[in-house]
Amino acid sequence: MAFYKDGWTRRRLLTTGAGLTAGLAMPHVFTRGAWAQDQAFCNNPSGSTVTLGFNVPQSGPYADEGADELRAFQLAVKHLNGEGDGGMLSTMKPSNLKGNGILGKKVAFVTGDTQTKSDAARASAKRMIEADKAIMISGGSSSGVAVAVQSLCQDMGVIFMAGLTHSNDTTGKDKRRYGFRHFFNAYMSGEALGPILAEEYGKDRRAYHLTADYTWGWTQEESIKNATEALGWETVQAVRTPLGAGDFSQYLTPVLNSGADVLILNHYGGDMVNSLRQAVTQFDMRSKQANGKDFQIVVPLFSELMAQGAGEAVKGILGTANWDWKLDNEATKAFSKSFGEEFGSPPSQAAHTCYVQTLLYANAAETAGTFYPPELIKALEGFEFDGMGNGPTLYRAEDHQCFKDVLVVRGKQEPTNQFDLMEIVKVVPRDEVTYDASIFGGELGPYDAKQC
Repeated sequence: MAFYKDGWTRRRLLTTGAGLTAGLAMPHVFTRGAWAQDQAFCNNPSGSTVTLGFNVPQSGPYADEGADELRAFQLAVKHLNGEGDGGMLSTMKPSNLKGNGILGKKVAFVTGDTQTKSDAARASAKRMIEADKAIMISGGSSSGVAVAVQSLCQDMGVIFMAGLTHSNDTTGKDKRRYGFRHFFNAYMSGEALGPILAEEYGKDRRAYHLTADYTWGWTQEESIKNATEALGWETVQAVRTPLGAGDFSQYLTPVLNSGADVLILNHYGGDMVNSLRQAVTQFDMRSKQANGKDFQIVVPLFSELMAQGAGEAVKGILGTANWDWKLDNEATKAFSKSFGEEFGSPPSQAAHTCYVQTLLYANAAETAGTFYPPELIKALEGFEFDGMGNGPTLYRAEDHQCFKDVLVVRGKQEPTNQFDLMEIVKVVPRDEVTYDASIFGGELGPYDAKQC
């Protein structure tokens, strides 16, 4: 596969194809969904364009993921507007996408910087809704941010298509009617990874957790503890670390004298890169023995971008992923080709998620025949589809959680190039990670449309 060298760096507003598409207008009463578009709702688009708001971390510990998310959003808008090779527009099934924008309106977008901070993310999303008239908000690489923005969008009556968020809370106790998640969650990581850990490292293990101190870290720790303890592992200690700590040496120092023989890093993004590199290089943990066993390190949530940052330290490390550009299916090939030719590198799972979320929103609007949020929500609830790179996929109506296969991955010992850093150990069928929607609580709330 050929990848171009020049990447995309724009982070400001991009308005694509704002020109008028003059033509004969069909009488309003005959247009599909016309009754619904007459309803009052926030940012009902009246002109020739519709504006989407992409809210991603452009600074902070998850900035690499945010940059890749922006690239994917740009590509999705391009494809929705009928430009480029169309990517997954040709593979998604069922699909009502036409490649002429959304409901005939050219797609424009605005961006914001979440800074990986909930307050900054809410302020950015609010600005895009109130000042830029965004009708949908997407993006984010933190569950704390996702939960905060999702709540804001519910209050303002604007659809939120979550980006990278892995906490059980996002579609559990903090779920909202106006929020939808395509990414998998911590529970699924535990269910998929636990049996592989038992096969590889045995059932008599003692684990030490270092955990990012916010909603994602808490539920990740809980889920992997539940999964490993059910297999017979013992949890020696769990220590919380601040997001963006940078130097983890004070948290790693006690590990080798704790009686543990496995370190589980419930870290993501720059935090995972720093903590893993320090554990492997500064503390040389991979060469140690404890309790008569080789000391092991596990990273439950993995990504290609993190593998690039961790370098040699990532070799042999087990974890889970939502998607991988090397999957052998037509949708993955189509998206990876489009992304690679546009930006010079394979897409990350964060990029894939945001691209898919944008197309799913657009398809829901086309299916409903309107931008009226209550009808669009109903088009997404219970929606089953394929051809987006993950195999048969369900947007469950009860909690707006997406269900699809989960990947167990490992850092490659002998990568063939700078992008070939992870191998897929197992594709865990979605039936094995599906759970009862009631176990994580929460209420979706009303469908009611609002004016903003």
